[in-house]
Amino acid sequence: MGEERAVGAGWRLSDEMWGRIEPLLPAERPHPKGGRPWQPARQMADAIFYVLRTGCQWKALPRSLGAPSTVHERFQRWVAAGVFGRLWASGLLDYDERVGIDWEWQAMDGAMTKAPLGGESTGRNPTDRGKGGVKRSLLTEGRGVPVGLSVDGANRHDMKLVDRTLASIPVERPTPTPEQPQHLSLDKG
Repeated sequence: MGEERAVGAGWRLSDEMWGRIEPLLPAERPHPKGGRPWQPARQMADAIFYVLRTGCQWKALPRSLGAPSTVHERFQRWVAAGVFGRLWASGLLDYDERVGIDWEWQAMDGAMTKAPLGGESTGRNPTDRGKGGVKRSLLTEGRGVPVGLSVDGANRHDMKLVDRTLASIPVERPTPTPEQPQHLSLDKG
């Protein structure tokens, strides 16, 4: 009963959100040698977004949502296939159509976090006794909506991530003009 309550209807994707995700998913591979059948993609999406919303570890995923290893494998497959990047781009295009991306004022900053199991993609964190970590460089538009992101080792200087972060914008960024200038707010780093 407790697990059922913890993963109630509030953790399920809405039909609208599922309608945005489903067309972006790669085709499921057949199992020519048999094996377990693929778990339904919607169930896997519910489980993935449960982990992303709660911040729980994959192994702490309630079994009612699926086996943690199965869900994580599907998440990795979808990341490799670019599903989440295309979902972000789709959301930004929808936001631009409804509200309009405010390109006039943009802000970029970096944040370092621990990544003890990050392997080679981490760097020695200069502010945490050299432990492995990552730096996320985030670009937001004038209203604070994220429009660009890059991730590197924690030992990378913010200025070295500027070009990559600007290049990561998944939608077309207009060219600044005197009539429609663009400004970029950065900290001292």
